[in-house]
Amino acid sequence: MAAVSSIEDVDVVVVGLGPAGALAAAGAAEAGLNVVAFERKKTPGQPVQCAEFVPAMLHHETAHIKAVTQQLISHMRSFVEGQPPDDTADFRGHMIDRDRFDAQMVAQARAMGARCEIGIGVAAISADGILQTTDGRCFRPRVLIGADGPRSIVGRAMGSRNTELVETRQITVALLQPLNGTDIFLRADIVGGYGWLFPKGSFANLGLGVVPNERDRLKPLLHQLHGELQEQGRVSAEIIQHTGGAIPVGGMIKCLGKLGTVEVLLAGDAAGLTNPIPGAGIPAAIHSGMLAGAALRGWFAGAPEALAEYEVELEDLYQTSLERACRRRAEMLSQYDHGGRPDAAALRRSWIAYDAYWAA
Repeated sequence: MAAVSSIEDVDVVVVGLGPAGALAAAGAAEAGLNVVAFERKKTPGQPVQCAEFVPAMLHHETAHIKAVTQQLISHMRSFVEGQPPDDTADFRGHMIDRDRFDAQMVAQARAMGARCEIGIGVAAISADGILQTTDGRCFRPRVLIGADGPRSIVGRAMGSRNTELVETRQITVALLQPLNGTDIFLRADIVGGYGWLFPKGSFANLGLGVVPNERDRLKPLLHQLHGELQEQGRVSAEIIQHTGGAIPVGGMIKCLGKLGTVEVLLAGDAAGLTNPIPGAGIPAAIHSGMLAGAALRGWFAGAPEALAEYEVELEDLYQTSLERACRRRAEMLSQYDHGGRPDAAALRRSWIAYDAYWAA
């Protein structure tokens, strides 16, 4: 880190202002703490890098979900290779406008008193927890929150990194037929992931994810799926936008540590809380952000155990489901060993809609 003339001391620095970071910042600022948060994107939530589906139960935990809902989802269909779809009749949720959702979370953090700086990233973090921003300023927090995604600079600084990722590519297209459910495409050619068609009113997010060493096949595989859906008269040929990004698929990593005297917490994707099978990350981001905010309030109020309890609570909430997902993922990927390929039964066992996934 380059030499600097001054360092600003603050109570909390949050890196990343997705749902996890914004809710952590809001929770800490609500208690009167001096909170500064950085988001490297010029506009929170843009470009959208997820399929934007949120399970129905989550609207009870954040009032903002209903306000940004574009469409209600009633069911899920799973297409395994070329076979007729298997219908999961009661799979309810919300398709949201993710960039509006993130903007509302940032507005909430600001309303609580957090200093949210947009378009400013973190360039470096020293071994003693001092941060240098991309515009050359330095900050020394008492607590540092890493909510900056699967390749977290905060996680890297504290030696806790997501090592298993899936690379995704997604396009937005117009829907030519009404769709009130989510369509999932399970194919051996989509190695380590799946394809999806998630409707948002008259449009839809169409995408897929694969293991990193299959990254070169993302574009042709998505082109093929797009072409098939065009032939069926379901979607338009015109592509409105492209998005994509990495998803952590290795399960929960160590989310509590120290840099010198600075306490460090990871939340959301940075902590590996995204489910490795469906790739669902918004619920865990919201939960972990809320929990991180509560832990900060407790720690600054004189409860030294509050931060350790944060990690324990995350383990209680997510460890079992993440471990099952990691097992199923490993089983599915093992089918490719020695030139093999998963058959339809193996693909079904690797997906949450089927009883085989939940079997012992």
